Amino acid sequence: MDFQEFVNNIEPMTCIISVEKFSDNSYGNIRLVAGNKAYIDSIENPENVASAQMLHNKFIPNSPYEKYIPKDLNFETACYQCAIQKKPYHTYIHPDRYSFWIDMYMLPLASDDPNIGYCTYTQEITIEKNDQRMTNLSADISAAVLQTSLKLKGTKDFRNTMDEVISDIREICAADRCCVFLTDFKAKKCSVLTQVVAPGLQIVPMETHMERDYGDFFDVVETWPATIAGSTCLIIKNSSDMDVLKARNPLWHESLMKAEVDSLVLFPLEYNDELLGYIWAVNFDTENAMNIKEVLELTTHLIASEIANYQLVDKLRIMGTVDMLTGVNNRNAMNNRVDWFIRSSDKKPETFGVIFADLNGLKQKNDKEGHGAGDQLLKDAAAILTDVFYDGEIYRAGGDEFMIIDCEASEEDLEQRVEKLRADSEDPANISFALGFYFDSGEGDIRKAMRTADERMYIDKERYYTLFPERRRK
Repeated sequence: MDFQEFVNNIEPMTCIISVEKFSDNSYGNIRLVAGNKAYIDSIENPENVASAQMLHNKFIPNSPYEKYIPKDLNFETACYQCAIQKKPYHTYIHPDRYSFWIDMYMLPLASDDPNIGYCTYTQEITIEKNDQRMTNLSADISAAVLQTSLKLKGTKDFRNTMDEVISDIREICAADRCCVFLTDFKAKKCSVLTQVVAPGLQIVPMETHMERDYGDFFDVVETWPATIAGSTCLIIKNSSDMDVLKARNPLWHESLMKAEVDSLVLFPLEYNDELLGYIWAVNFDTENAMNIKEVLELTTHLIASEIANYQLVDKLRIMGTVDMLTGVNNRNAMNNRVDWFIRSSDKKPETFGVIFADLNGLKQKNDKEGHGAGDQLLKDAAAILTDVFYDGEIYRAGGDEFMIIDCEASEEDLEQRVEKLRADSEDPANISFALGFYFDSGEGDIRKAMRTADERMYIDKERYYTLFPERRRK
């Protein structure tokens, strides 16, 4: 077949790809055999949107594809599936290395050489994402995506639903285990959101693996973007792919070998151009790699969107309930907690203690050293209260006043802590509090407890200033 004449009769950007086949069913060189004018322009024409993002702007027939794009295991898998296994292939993707989306079609061609397979590669570039093209799916993939969407939509238990979704994905991949990591590249932190393991497998939890075998697992996670190398994901199917991974990322490769990982799928979770984390499946059904890739390319969009919404709600919750200066609960959270004691039909604690702690000396600190020093004093005071009342709920009631509700400790225990803190407060070298304490031993009247503790705090403050009149506010 005259491949050049063949592609010249096709109008969309099209080239012919050859794949070298070995006797063990592995493959060798993948080459771009011929290309039509539209395809060659996408490489050579500087005005073409793709040209500036190719590795070399000169098309040479029968050149290895790596002359034009970085080595991409996903692209190689698609070529092998089409040219050698004779399976048509279509996908619509946005590799990170490009500023555009690619609608990709591949069709197998006949070959007279048993050691070489051929296929067509046709692409159409779109600058903006086309949602309609993303929904052009096979029935089984559509069902998997729909199932994920229905489970995520309107869930009230985010973590439980994520466990269910990731369990479904593990089954689709026929993997040993499937895990979702959350990442924060600014804070250089990562955490496991969920991990699902195949029934009957005894596998060390990922959190344990991270703590036991790594000083900081983020050192590994931050290498993943470079390892994916601008593609949409990383799929390792066999030892040949593992060799590519070893060359790119020897640190991670070593850890995978220790964990007896033979194959893996790693997909970034991105939302509005922000990397939120990763999903990975280990020791999966490699014969079904391309179908798994198509399912995950779409379900990861849904999962990332749900994670972004969950994180936003969590941030809003924190902003609404946490004092941003000291890190303890704020007045809004305190009011909600008090309202729960008063109005909720839930079972209340049988006993509880309420402590009011007013920070002495804040005004003098602000006047003499500035508000920065005063802010630090408030932070240190909150830290002390959190340490002393470790089993209680600490609230910044406002200004220099804190309230603690403790439903765990006994009256004697709390009274001892209050008295020690009061004695420590009389040392000029220590942070000083005026304290009021009330223990409810069964009445369940939070308003009485707060009122009494507040009154006792002011009595204690007067006692303090009587002992140390020079420290009285002026």
